[in-house]
Amino acid sequence: MSWFESFILGLVQGLTEFLPISSSAHLRLTAAFAGWHDPGAAFTAITQIGTEAAVLIYFRKDIARIVSAWCKSLVDRSMRSDHDAQMGWLVIVGSIPIGVLGVTFKDQIEGPFRDLRLIATTLIVMGIVLGIADRLAARDEAGGKHRAIRERKTLKELGVRDGLIFGVCQAMALIPGVSRSGATISGGLLMGYTREAAARYSFLLAIPAVLASGVFELKDASEGGHVSWGPTVFATIIAFLVGYAVIAWFMKFITTKSFMPFVIYRILLGILLFVLVGTDTLSPHAGESAG
Repeated sequence: MSWFESFILGLVQGLTEFLPISSSAHLRLTAAFAGWHDPGAAFTAITQIGTEAAVLIYFRKDIARIVSAWCKSLVDRSMRSDHDAQMGWLVIVGSIPIGVLGVTFKDQIEGPFRDLRLIATTLIVMGIVLGIADRLAARDEAGGKHRAIRERKTLKELGVRDGLIFGVCQAMALIPGVSRSGATISGGLLMGYTREAAARYSFLLAIPAVLASGVFELKDASEGGHVSWGPTVFATIIAFLVGYAVIAWFMKFITTKSFMPFVIYRILLGILLFVLVGTDTLSPHAGESAG
C-alpha cells in the first residue's frame, strides 16, 4: 500500500465511519474504483481505532462519568440504580452480539461478505430501513392535524431488552454496506428513541466492539506480518483527525435535520454498483487479491 492510498483510505474512513453510509463499504469501493487492492478487514479494523479514539475524546466527559459510576456500583449496591452505572452495564450487554457473531463469522467477514453485489444489496436495503425509521421519527416529532406529537424515549428509558436489540443491530454491521451507525440508529428510531439518544448510544456502544476488533487484528497482523505498518498507522491518524470533525458536525446535524440525504445516497450508490457489476464494468471481486 502506498502513502497516497493510505491517505485517501484514512480520509474515507474518517468521513464515513460515523455517517449511516458504511465505512467498510466505502473503503472497499474506493479500492475497487481506483484499481487498488482491497485494503482488507484488518486494515479497516485497525484504522477504526483512530475513529474510536475520536469518540473517546469527544464523549470523554460522558465516558468518564459512566466508567466511574459503573466501577463504584461494583462495590456499592446503592450505586446500581444510578443511570450512569446502568449505562455501563448496558454498553457491556449491547456488545455481546457483535462479539459472538464477529468471532463466529470471521472467515466470512474477511471473504465472501466483501463481494460488491452483497455490498450493493445491503446499501439499498438498509437505506430503505433507515428511511422508514426516519419517517416514523419525523411523524412523531411533528404530529399532525389529527395526531398529537408523540414523545420519544431518551437513554434514561433504555433497558436490557432494548440494549440487546441495539447490540444485534450493531452486529449486522459486520457485513460491509450495512453501517454500524446506520443499523443502530435505525434500530433506535424504530424502538421509539430520539435521534440524539439513538446516535449517542450508537457511538458509546461501538467503543468496546471496535477497540476489541482493532486489538485482535493488531495481534494477528503482528504475528502474520501482512500489514504495511507505516501507511496503516498514517491512515489511522488521518481517520482520527477527520473522524473527530465529523462527529462534532453529525451530532449537531441530527438535532434538526432528517436522515433522508443519507437514505437517497445509499440507494443511488447501491443501484450504481449493481449497474456497474451487471454491465461487467466492474468485477464483483474487483481488488480482492493481495491487500
